[in-house]
Amino acid sequence: MIITVTMNPAVDKTVSVGTLARGGLNRVRHVEYDAGGKGINVSRTIRELGSSSIATGFLGGNNGRAIAAALLEKEMETDFVWVDGETRTNTKICEENGALTELNEPGPFVSGEKQRELLQKLERYAKEDTLFVLSGSVPAGVKPDIYGNIIRMVHQKGASVLLDADGELFKNALAAGPDMMKPNRMELAQYAGRDDRISDEELLKIAGAVQKQNAGKIALSMGADGAMFFLGDYRVKCPALPVKVQSTVGAGDAMAAALACAWSAKCDVEETVRLCMAASAGAVTTTGTKPPSRELVENLLKQVVIEKL
Repeated sequence: MIITVTMNPAVDKTVSVGTLARGGLNRVRHVEYDAGGKGINVSRTIRELGSSSIATGFLGGNNGRAIAAALLEKEMETDFVWVDGETRTNTKICEENGALTELNEPGPFVSGEKQRELLQKLERYAKEDTLFVLSGSVPAGVKPDIYGNIIRMVHQKGASVLLDADGELFKNALAAGPDMMKPNRMELAQYAGRDDRISDEELLKIAGAVQKQNAGKIALSMGADGAMFFLGDYRVKCPALPVKVQSTVGAGDAMAAALACAWSAKCDVEETVRLCMAASAGAVTTTGTKPPSRELVENLLKQVVIEKL
């Protein structure tokens, strides 16, 4: 069983423009609205890949109801905690040259009582054949040690955890020893006190050290530079697949979803890498934050190139 945890969901509003004119008038070419938030994106992709999950976290207000209705329409299982206030709207501005500008709202304040309600849900789900996907930011009122606390709690029940977070959330959760991680170049560089100009060789060293000390499996997404995978002793790099990019939003979430599906299906390491690369590449060909179709992912699997590190 896969449980995705989205503490700060959003209605994703993706706006397409020619070239963004800062401080000037911009005429919108196209607008997409999607039920979003990193964990929800993971659940949507898991469904497209032919597997299933339970999406949980916090929802509130009209935006929360819209997200719940969208997931119900797709016949996805959910178990959210409802809070006061309004689930946020995140605006993503996509330019025709591929540049992406994101305007992410903070989300509602979540009380300690509601946080305890969510933790109780997660503890009830936790058992040896359960994978929790902890991804994305947290709303106001939630401390940055929340993911670390969840990891320790569900580990006591024998459950596994896939982490996809950044900043203090990443740092605190890493100390708790997640079973799998899906950082991107910037997140791993920030953890090491570097910027995004970090070289692949340095990333390799940092990821290797993190794997040895804190996590058994790491999928490191690097955008147009492809990805690196550290799956036990299996360490490889894959160039990005040559696909037409519509939007890079959600590509990392698709890779996390593929990693979760591979765990559920007990895929071997090469199958895992191919699925992660194909799902991520498929995601960038879609508009908004829509997941790739299973057919597209299957067609891309054979295009994945694997290079030993």
